[in-house]
Amino acid sequence: MTTSQHGFLGGLPPAHRDRLAAFAHDVEIPAGTRIFEEGGSADRFWIIRSGGAALDVHVPGRPPAVVETLGEGDLLGWSWLFEPYRWHLGAQARGTLLAAEFDAGRVRAACGHDPAFGLVVTGAVAAVIARRLKATRTRLLDLYGPPATGAGGGDR
Repeated sequence: MTTSQHGFLGGLPPAHRDRLAAFAHDVEIPAGTRIFEEGGSADRFWIIRSGGAALDVHVPGRPPAVVETLGEGDLLGWSWLFEPYRWHLGAQARGTLLAAEFDAGRVRAACGHDPAFGLVVTGAVAAVIARRLKATRTRLLDLYGPPATGAGGGDR
């Protein structure tokens, strides 16, 4: 895997970026493939090289609601880092997806053996979680929140 200077890997110090990249192997995921399902075992994660993935949430009685679309440089999957290691969202490939795939158990073990590496990886993943939480909240409010009303009630 070639390391990227932007996106998720670009936010890591070079030594930690190179260490994490050493755990990767390249994969190609065909368009339309369900990459993971909400509630499934989170045993791997990806950094997208090209293509995209739609993150979605299960809504009873409705098709999954897309809450965010990811692209080049983005981390796909964060649930692998925190017990119980179950996906919090689902994901589907939008077009052919080329990505670096990581074995979550091996990366967690490396984080445990090297606290400095673990702190950097955990901090980077936490930043992704914060952005995703905000994006998910915003999207769900767009989809299911009450209709907007005018602030002033009339023309200005």
